[in-house]
Amino acid sequence: MKAIADTMGVARSHLIERSRAGGKPGRCRYDKADDAWLLPLIRELVDCRATYGYRRICALLNRKLEDMGKTSVNHKRVYRIMRQNGLLLTRHTGKRAQLAHEGKVVTLRSNLRWCSDGFEIACWNGEVVRVAFALDCCDREVISHVATTGGITGEMVRDLMIESVEVRFGPAARLPHPVEWLSDNGSCYTARETIAFGQDMGFINCFTPVRSPESNGMAEAFVKTFKRDYVYVNDRPEAKTVMSQLDQWFEDYNEFHPHKGLKMKSPRQFIRSQLLTASCPVQ
Repeated sequence: MKAIADTMGVARSHLIERSRAGGKPGRCRYDKADDAWLLPLIRELVDCRATYGYRRICALLNRKLEDMGKTSVNHKRVYRIMRQNGLLLTRHTGKRAQLAHEGKVVTLRSNLRWCSDGFEIACWNGEVVRVAFALDCCDREVISHVATTGGITGEMVRDLMIESVEVRFGPAARLPHPVEWLSDNGSCYTARETIAFGQDMGFINCFTPVRSPESNGMAEAFVKTFKRDYVYVNDRPEAKTVMSQLDQWFEDYNEFHPHKGLKMKSPRQFIRSQLLTASCPVQ
């Protein structure tokens, strides 16, 4: 070994490490022919989720492979297959917004802060559906939502608060512990009745600075994602059709949508993994 190291001009320790590494079991050698059976699975996912990039497609593919009892694949491999077959999304080259918010919206545990916002869905016949929602700032689950063809009122926001509490804690007149309710300065949120109602239920009302939507960035990001992955890829002939599909869209998002901030788990997957961890403490 010393003679070989001297001849090669390297340290013996380095040579020993390299020789040992060669005998260690590792990942199987990449075989390009294996891409052939992955491509139909990827195409099927892309056809169903046309707005998903390669990372989210990889997350869904690995869920399917796990159900099939097969080994998971690396996102780089999925990227290569999608690039070679023209399945990648168009790269976004837009400029970043000048206004930046440094505050933290995300929380380390569920049920500490819920953010709320509203958005509009334009129908092909000119009607507009307006939706307001409550989103947990840790697990990203859309806890509840309300929708109307009119304007979002303070009464609807109060109903949203009640429904959110019931979904997370069951029938209760008051939260078991304080929860922050983060929203913008829309009149339905800043109404005296809404603020007083929230305080009575145990909410801590929090409002973003004026003209600073980035301060509620998690809600803003959700709206962008929801419109891209659900609203724009489905038929919207009139308000009745859209409102009939909202429950299904929100359920699909909560149960299946991979989220980068949750290590590519869906909100419900993340919640289940948290509950499993809590029920199995380290000995």
